[in-house]
Amino acid sequence: MLHKMTRPILLLALSLMLSACSPEPDVAVSTLGQDHGDSFQQAQQQGRANLTVLYVPAEGFAYTNAAGELTGVSVEIMRDFVRWAERHHRIRLELDFVAETNWQHFYQRVMQGEGGVFGLGNVTITDARKQELQFSPPYMNNVAALITHQDIAELQDWADFPNQFAELEPLAFSGTLHEVRIRRLRDSYQPDLAIQRVTSNPDLLELVASGTFYSYVDAYNYWRARQAGMPLRDHPLAAETDETFGFIMPLNSDWTQFMQAFFAAEGGYRNSASYRQIMQQHLGHELAELLLGHP
Repeated sequence: MLHKMTRPILLLALSLMLSACSPEPDVAVSTLGQDHGDSFQQAQQQGRANLTVLYVPAEGFAYTNAAGELTGVSVEIMRDFVRWAERHHRIRLELDFVAETNWQHFYQRVMQGEGGVFGLGNVTITDARKQELQFSPPYMNNVAALITHQDIAELQDWADFPNQFAELEPLAFSGTLHEVRIRRLRDSYQPDLAIQRVTSNPDLLELVASGTFYSYVDAYNYWRARQAGMPLRDHPLAAETDETFGFIMPLNSDWTQFMQAFFAAEGGYRNSASYRQIMQQHLGHELAELLLGHP
């Protein structure tokens, strides 16, 4: 039960943790036209390649640290990929990190990219999205948590939903799978209510903490908000644990097999000491162990 885990971990202030981080000076904020990078075929022929890596700023995953350096779980996994490519395949990769603060724009830009374009945005792997994008193997398992203000009693039975949530309105992060989940709950229990929508996790968490709304959010966002003192509660009855996140690439990308080889090498990247160390360093020991503990 996520809300009962109370051992302290070091966290930044919520305004820094959950808001869009400003990129370091040499990171572009936006680009005009189509994003592109070198193909894997070019990399094999030349022994080097320049890759464009779009990312959605998010504390713990892709953020600027106190030294002004871009880092985080997703960023450091990509850097491990670079080191592996050079060490084992003698291919030198240069990563051009590009910030995109709007998740939907980020998704569209990767879809429309050409060649060596990668996206780091905690994108859930689904069959529908596989028709639009290519995915790396999963780099992390996710837990989707249904959250309310902490004064709402924990939901023990779905039959209690209409009464316990009677004073709450449905709220969703536009364009995500969480919106699908919220729509499903609304349709089942509150068909006459309109779904309110936001385009950022900070806005979503603030509105839920106001006591007016319920919503779904990724477990790591809920965890950090709780540790920062926001008056929130999760409802484990409604948790969904079968999601995985992957890096995304355009359908025309020829980098997928090489990325698969990286994740499979040396017993599996997610079984490596480097991966565990990255998770713990950027998410904190407890949160990392929570996410690592899901198969």
